[in-house]
Amino acid sequence: MIGETQDNTLIILMPVYNDWAALALLLPALDRALSAKSLEADVLVVDDGSTEPQPEDIRPAVFAAIKAIDILSLRRNLGHQRAIAIGLSYLEANGSSRPIVIMDSDGEDDPRDIARLVEESKVHRGETIVFAARTRRSEKLIFRFLYQMYRLLHFLLTGIHVCVGNFSLVPSGLLKRLVAVSELWNHYAAAVYKARLPVALVPVHRGRRLQGSSQMNIVNLVVHGLSAMAVFGDRIGVRLLIVVGVGMVAAGGALIAVLAIRFFTSLAIPGWATYAAGLLLVMLIQMLMIVLVFAFVILAARDSASVIPSRDFVHVTGAIRRLYDRGC
Repeated sequence: MIGETQDNTLIILMPVYNDWAALALLLPALDRALSAKSLEADVLVVDDGSTEPQPEDIRPAVFAAIKAIDILSLRRNLGHQRAIAIGLSYLEANGSSRPIVIMDSDGEDDPRDIARLVEESKVHRGETIVFAARTRRSEKLIFRFLYQMYRLLHFLLTGIHVCVGNFSLVPSGLLKRLVAVSELWNHYAAAVYKARLPVALVPVHRGRRLQGSSQMNIVNLVVHGLSAMAVFGDRIGVRLLIVVGVGMVAAGGALIAVLAIRFFTSLAIPGWATYAAGLLLVMLIQMLMIVLVFAFVILAARDSASVIPSRDFVHVTGAIRRLYDRGC
């Protein structure tokens, strides 16, 4: 199967949801890119509960660099982040000992950049997860603007710059650690950073889809962004607590100033101190309630059971079948 050890061979992991036409165009391009750099690969396609049947013409002819293509079907649609988590867990469970390249199946991740990820991994002696850092996007202007707003919000709340997606290379030595990270179930890249695994970046341009239209609309972008930030929920909670704490100090100081003016000076306007003090007191009570809610939410989250991808992936996986086998 796909986890067997072979020298100088990669594993390409791609989640797919109804993108069979784009995948059919990507596979020959992937084979040419690998062959040009004297690389070989087995391909694991994770079918994320597709509602459209796989077309017959996706069955490939003979490839030069792609040795085998397996399709792992999921019992339901879970989203591409969880499809990635399941694919990684499946590979780890089947004893994969080769570097794993994670990429999209629509062509927006250029197969020619795989060689650059491999070379960067060699520089770090296979001890670092290598991400493709996006230097240019190809989406519409409104999408790029909202994405930049999300990046700014993400940095303000977590302190981490967003510059990577799924396109990356995971060395075999880090796979066992990665699939034990519960946050991997929500967001792959965020989980890597949350687990403090070693990371290296390779700048790349994001390409265009080979076929069809992107499924990443504004709603999906918001869900994707919230999933990424949820991984850093404890860090976000602490930062918000600090902000609220500063607000409480400011409101308390203002309340003391109002009372001092009212009772120790002649500057007070009749009735104003009552309204100002009442408003500041209400703000203090509300901020105190926010602090308490945040504290209990964070403590409850630490005690709740989490999904461990390496343990729980078997509950949502279906059949695996061999689509292509080059043979010896």
